[in-house]
Amino acid sequence: MTPPTGLLTSTTTETKTKTKSGSCACTSKTNATTGLDEKIRARIEKHPCYSEEAHHHYARMHVAVAPACNIQCNYCNRKYDCANESRPGVVSELLTPEEAAHKVLVIAGKIPQMTVLGIAGPGDPLANPEKTFRTFELIAEKAPDIKLCLSTNGLMLPDYVDRIKQLNIDHVTITINMVDLETGAKIYPWVHYRRKRYRGIEGVRILHDRQMEGLQALKEADILCKVNSVMIPGINDEHLMEVDEVIRSKGAFLHNIMPLISAPEHGTHFGLTGQRGPTAKELKALQDKCSGNMKMMRHCRQCRADAVGLLGEDRSQEFTKEKFMAMTPEYNLEQRQQVHAGIEKSQKEIKAVKEKVVETLHDKSRQNNPKILVAVATKGGGLVNQHFGHAKEFMVYEVDGNSVKFVGHRKIDHYCQSGYGEEATLDNIIKAISDCKAVLVSKIGHCPQEQLQKAGLQTVEAYDVIEKVALEFYEQWIRD
Repeated sequence: MTPPTGLLTSTTTETKTKTKSGSCACTSKTNATTGLDEKIRARIEKHPCYSEEAHHHYARMHVAVAPACNIQCNYCNRKYDCANESRPGVVSELLTPEEAAHKVLVIAGKIPQMTVLGIAGPGDPLANPEKTFRTFELIAEKAPDIKLCLSTNGLMLPDYVDRIKQLNIDHVTITINMVDLETGAKIYPWVHYRRKRYRGIEGVRILHDRQMEGLQALKEADILCKVNSVMIPGINDEHLMEVDEVIRSKGAFLHNIMPLISAPEHGTHFGLTGQRGPTAKELKALQDKCSGNMKMMRHCRQCRADAVGLLGEDRSQEFTKEKFMAMTPEYNLEQRQQVHAGIEKSQKEIKAVKEKVVETLHDKSRQNNPKILVAVATKGGGLVNQHFGHAKEFMVYEVDGNSVKFVGHRKIDHYCQSGYGEEATLDNIIKAISDCKAVLVSKIGHCPQEQLQKAGLQTVEAYDVIEKVALEFYEQWIRD
């Protein structure tokens, strides 16, 4: 996943881009590392969820040790023994804390760029406190370089902030979908609190109060908090701007507005009642509206509760219980540090390329630039480095000649399927990225290239830093 040394020093074409003086080509106000002090930067630089830059290079894993949940969400249906779905609340198998710790040590040896261990379900970690904290204790003892992270609905969070701090769990995610109780009642049918089930507004009020109390407690404990919000058209989509303002005022570090995943086969209330999810355009518009208030996460993949690997990939089926329990852990701190040093070297090379692009742009001047979107096939590393036919998603960037801003990703079925269904798959790919002007890939076959061009999508073959390739295409596009 780390490009060979020297790869980025050679380029295929000369950068010919223009910008308004003083602009930076490779940063934006929504980048999670822009404008941060060094202490905060150090806390997030290897966390792929909290840093958009880190997610190109570092992997994460979740362990499914928390089956019980204390609230019901209309978009959730916790599924077990399910290998074919990729969404929150889904796992293939549950683990004990001891099994989870063994799995972490195995994967830390097999995937040394894995830097974060999260517990996110399939229920709520703090509805299963004994299993959750025992897992963290075992991992903290045996793999001290791995960051610990948990995700919660926030209902029981105020009771455990001290324990979270004690275990050096430095990153906590709370799912907050509302601050208005009437809106919340459309999302949460019941809340189970202190051995009693509360329905409707009464339950929502308890959940909201506890979420706000927990958020405040995390701020006071100096624990970084990311807030996840599920965008549900017609229910909380317009309301999420208010949520964004409230959580910012209470000290949240990052806001992640995610699309509702809703289909009848998932068996959720929203899926069965026909509640649609937002379009990519609707999601981006809402994220854009909120991005001026606080840092906005746009690279989330809404991971399974047993996900393994880089964001955007899931290697969980390589490490089923039957497989990993037969493996001997090969955790080696020194070897992991060497791999991380290689990643840091690669990041510096990429940064140098970006800075060179910026220097070129500073000598140019262009105002009132039109903005376009480009789709990128990448295996990570911050590079255009994936064959079109192998892509299972495209990362989408907004380009205006002065800057390149990551704005989202589009999941697709990969095109190369041994000749089966390729025509239908290509139609779906074109539909998924129809608002883009170009597709940036390492390679592409003649047939899909021809079909993309007929659909108005240009193709660019390159193996280089994403921002550089995107800006070079923009310069060509603006001239044409």
